Amino acid sequence: MSEFGAVSLVPPLLAIVLAVVTRKAILSLFLGVWSGGVIATGSIGLGQTFTWIAAAIGESTFHAKVMIFLLLLGSAVAMIWRLGGSYAVRDWTMEHIETQRKAGLVAWLLGIVMFFDDYANTAIVGSSVKDLSDHLQISREKLSYIVDSTAAPVSTLGISSWVAYQLSMIESGYEATGLPAAEVPDAFDIFLQSIPFNMYAILAIAMVGIVVLTQRDFGEMLAAEHRSATTGKVTREEGRPMQDVKAELGQPEIGNPRLRSFFAPIGVLIAVTIGSALYTGYAPDATLRDMLTGGDYAMALIFGSFAMVATTYVLGFMDGHLTLSESVDATIDGFGLMLTAVTILVLAWSIGNVANALGTGTYVANIAVQSLSPTILPVVVLVVTGFVAFAMGTAWGAMSIMTPIVVPVAWELTGGHTMVAVVVAMVFSGSIFGDHTSPISDTTVLSATFTGADLIDHVRTQIYYAVTVALVAIGLMLVWGVTKVSPWLLLGVGVVVLVGLVYGLSALDASRRGIAPVQRPD
Repeated sequence: MSEFGAVSLVPPLLAIVLAVVTRKAILSLFLGVWSGGVIATGSIGLGQTFTWIAAAIGESTFHAKVMIFLLLLGSAVAMIWRLGGSYAVRDWTMEHIETQRKAGLVAWLLGIVMFFDDYANTAIVGSSVKDLSDHLQISREKLSYIVDSTAAPVSTLGISSWVAYQLSMIESGYEATGLPAAEVPDAFDIFLQSIPFNMYAILAIAMVGIVVLTQRDFGEMLAAEHRSATTGKVTREEGRPMQDVKAELGQPEIGNPRLRSFFAPIGVLIAVTIGSALYTGYAPDATLRDMLTGGDYAMALIFGSFAMVATTYVLGFMDGHLTLSESVDATIDGFGLMLTAVTILVLAWSIGNVANALGTGTYVANIAVQSLSPTILPVVVLVVTGFVAFAMGTAWGAMSIMTPIVVPVAWELTGGHTMVAVVVAMVFSGSIFGDHTSPISDTTVLSATFTGADLIDHVRTQIYYAVTVALVAIGLMLVWGVTKVSPWLLLGVGVVVLVGLVYGLSALDASRRGIAPVQRPD
């Protein structure tokens, strides 16, 4: 139990509330970290505050790798822009994709295909569809939702950087049970059993498809889409996009932009990242599964983004568009594009350091899982994990706290591996739900960055959909707790319920707000 008790909740909640109310993410995050320094030291706490910030940058090799990856991606984005690749793909897609529904479907399906890593997913899909989305007057908030609510859920269901981490969490959970090694099942088998119970992730992906296909919205997304359709403003008047390439870099001076200036770097990023993940996971006698689950995905992303930048340099030289000096200048400009995102991520990671130091996640988890029945245990795990991820701003951090706590509880309550698989799935679902609702989540920040949305506007619009999906998942798991009916059947029911909710809530909200349905071409 945390020695700071309920006070440990203050820093993350303060940062989140301030961010939502003031829309100043960087200031809010810093004040949250600072409040943690005051609580931990009992004094002004500035020294501790900057120690946590420095640790977020320097003590975690994973964080350092993510920062390098983002800076290289910024360089690649700037180079593709200078080469005219963004304009070429925009012009091409405009000829082939004429409606919002088709554009949304492209973004959704791309997000599903790019399952190997959520960071790469947001970068590739956001960059690919943003210009087309603007042309069709899709709000940046809507595009950010499509990207964000597909990236992490897809990554948690397939062979990806997420699954490699999730398997390690399952193993740590079983270690906490004290079971003899001979009685511990293979972590991958438990993961496979958990998939149909990972209801928030699966239904979140389905929800994106439903919203895109029906072209119906509710909550603040309805207002954002109405603004975009009636005024042509894809961002709020006072909104501050996380990334504005055109404003930062100006118009590219390319007379005849080529599609290869866009697709070649993207293809290299995908190929090198996947190849590097397999290479870093290779060992003598390793199976393909061993290579996929054992790869260093953070380093693979660095290799992929570096190869992506190198490809843009080669294209700039071959096509005669950019000299070496101009390419270097574009690289430096690209680093600047990522400054806001990197700053917010560092402060979000710092909030995670604060929460770890004060014992926030452990405090919440230990209170919540005491004296529970098997019937409601899965729902409690989902809700508590969601709150921990929401407060800490990290799905992986929530997994690392919750899994070693809930796996032994599930085993003691039932003595069965099925319930272990169920609570593992609830940890995965809750982590992603918390990510989708938190303004200090890394995937939320990156989704807003690569789609050019205002971070807080993205959170405020997405949260309606995330909560709706979570409530349906909670209802389904309560039914499962009582009946033990097939989770696949429950998922089908969940999709039908979501369709009904989207139609009902969109009509109700449009009537309440006095917004007439916007007629868009199909």
